[in-house]
Amino acid sequence: MPDGPPTPDQLIKDIAAARPLTVADYMAAANAHYYATRDPLGAAGDFTTAPEISQMFGELIGIWIADLWSRAGRPAFRYVELGPGRGTLAADALRAAKRFGCTPRGVHLVETSPTLRAAQVARLPEAVHHDEIDALPDDAPLIIVANEFFDALPIHQYVRAAGGWRERMVERRDGRLAVIAGDVSADDVVAPALNGRPEGTIVETAPVAAAIAQRCAFRIARLGGAMLAIDYGYSGPAAGDTLQAVKAHRFADPFADPGEVDLTAHVDFTALADGAQPAGVAISDVATQGDWLRRLGIDARLASLSAAAPDRAEELKRQRDRLVEADAMGNLFKAITFSAPAWPAPAGFSGDTP
Repeated sequence: MPDGPPTPDQLIKDIAAARPLTVADYMAAANAHYYATRDPLGAAGDFTTAPEISQMFGELIGIWIADLWSRAGRPAFRYVELGPGRGTLAADALRAAKRFGCTPRGVHLVETSPTLRAAQVARLPEAVHHDEIDALPDDAPLIIVANEFFDALPIHQYVRAAGGWRERMVERRDGRLAVIAGDVSADDVVAPALNGRPEGTIVETAPVAAAIAQRCAFRIARLGGAMLAIDYGYSGPAAGDTLQAVKAHRFADPFADPGEVDLTAHVDFTALADGAQPAGVAISDVATQGDWLRRLGIDARLASLSAAAPDRAEELKRQRDRLVEADAMGNLFKAITFSAPAWPAPAGFSGDTP
C-alpha cells in the first residue's frame, strides 16, 4: 500500500490484487483512512460519544482524577488521553479537577488524525500530541484516560468450521467485498473454553488492544499513576460477531464502503486485564458505566446544574439518563482501572464515592 492511509478505492484494489486480508488488517486500513480525513463526532458526523452528550461525563472524570491525586499525596503528574476526540472530555475533566487544586504538569494526547488534532488544540492549546504511547514522557506519574478508544482498534475474527477454527478473511468477489473462512487452522488461538461451540460460531480477539493496555500498565507500574478505560464491551471469553459500522448515526454494512464508515467492535475487558496483569498493577473489577457514574455522584451534579439553570433541567435529565440508564449506555458501556501498586484504589469500583 502507498504511504499514508489508503483511499477506499485503493483498499478495494489492494484486496482484489493480492491475497485476502484478515479482518484485522481490513479494519486497520479502513479506519486509518476514515479518521485521517474527517471529524466524525456530533450531529453532523457519524456518532456521538459520552463527553459530547453531557459535560457531566468529563466533569466526573475530573473529580475522579482529583480524588485519586489527593489520596496519592498530591504528586506532580501528567494527564494522558488516548484517542481524545475533539478534546471535550479533557477540557471538562481538567476544568473540574482544577477546582480541587489538581492541575497536571502537562497534558498529553495520543492522536494521529490531523483533523482531530486541530480540534483538540482549539480546546487545549497547551496540549502536546504524540503518535504513540511509547513517545509519552517518563518523568512523572501518568493518569491515563481512554474513552471509546479500544473499540476502534483492529480485531481478528475466527469462525468454527467443519475442520476446526479458521480465521475470517476479506476478499473481493463479484465486484463486492465478502468475508470468507481462511484455509489455515486457528485452533491454537481460540480460548479452550470456547472449543465446544457449534459450527458457524464466531470468536474475536484484539491483540493490539491487549498490547496497548500492557504498555500503559508497565509505564504506570514504573512511574506511578492509573489508567481508566471506558468502552462498550463485555467480560470474556465469549462468542459472537460484534464488528459493526456506523455512518450518519445509523448502522451500515462494515464491508460496503471501506474507509467511509466508522468500524468498531465490542471490547473484551477480561483481555485488557490479562494484558495489564504482567506489569503487576492493581486491576479493578469491571463496573458498568451507569454504576460507576452513580457512585461518583452524577445525580448530585445533575441537581446542581439544574438548580443553576432551571430552564435546562429536562435537557440535563435526558443527558444523565442516556449516560446512566440500562436501556441506553448504562449497562452496555463498562469501566476498568489499572493503578500503580503504591497508589490508592481508584474510586467508583467498590461503591465508595470520592
